[in-house]
Amino acid sequence: MTSVPPPFDPELAAALGLIGEMVSPGFTMDDIATVRQGEGIRLLADIDLTMDGAFEVEDRAVPGPAGAPEISLLICRPNAAPGPAPLPVIYHVHGGGMVIGNNRVGVDLPLAWARELGAVVVSVEYRLAPEHPHPAPVEDVYAGLLWTAGHAKEIGGDPERIVIAGASAGGGLTAALALLLRDRQGPSVIGQMLMCPMLDDRNDTPSSHQMKGLGVWDHTANETGWTALLGETRGGPDVSPYAAPARATDLTNLPPAFLDVGSAETFRDETVTYASRIWQSGGVAELHVWPGGFHGFDGFAPQAALSQSARTAHLDWLRRLLAP
Repeated sequence: MTSVPPPFDPELAAALGLIGEMVSPGFTMDDIATVRQGEGIRLLADIDLTMDGAFEVEDRAVPGPAGAPEISLLICRPNAAPGPAPLPVIYHVHGGGMVIGNNRVGVDLPLAWARELGAVVVSVEYRLAPEHPHPAPVEDVYAGLLWTAGHAKEIGGDPERIVIAGASAGGGLTAALALLLRDRQGPSVIGQMLMCPMLDDRNDTPSSHQMKGLGVWDHTANETGWTALLGETRGGPDVSPYAAPARATDLTNLPPAFLDVGSAETFRDETVTYASRIWQSGGVAELHVWPGGFHGFDGFAPQAALSQSARTAHLDWLRRLLAP
């Protein structure tokens, strides 16, 4: 029997009521085109990329995977670099359930980190499902990271201090990228930040059932996203860990991970399990479960007290990771 869902944080519940008209918790395959044109995505992507002049912004087309189109990278370099030394690089993968979004969505958060810490931000555009199912999205993300590592010095970055980061679908793709980099012996990264990550195509955890019809991304939406990415193989025995990192049988030798998730969201249990399995594999992970947080709460309601705590935790982890 499905248990009663955990309550939303009162301040976040009020915010959820305000955004409810723009963001529905669930949608089907038939709704994807409509959601792509929705007000919610536009608002998430409509930000001042220069952060009041703090960054120089460039869109650059770079080679995609072999035989695939070029991909677009959004490159944001600080205008006031602290000195001649190369800067850390934050490689950002946007969210959107594998089916919506672009490299502007959610980039305000890594830009805020970069302004505080002195870093270059590179945000990758990847092909979306269902038009481009697995492995297209993760291969685009991998190709963008290869270019970023190979051209880090050209954009003022340090190829030895790259952090990969993403939220929601971007968090899942970030986790998959870490697995690919390990298995293909690709460029090294010093950390992976997985924020409310979309990790498990099976969609059968207690939290995925608890949150049906609630919050921002529910059981139905999750099924839609994974079906768009994987088609009829979703939930079956042969799903690749590079599509759904929860399927990975080996979590050894991965870069240190930061994972966070709300207690009142679909991805809670798969995120907690993934962190536990990293520890069980001898790895390093920091896990935060924010009480009463809905999916993506700190992006939708950045002024809420819980959001401020989450954003402080992100920055603290990065500051420790990047310390000399």
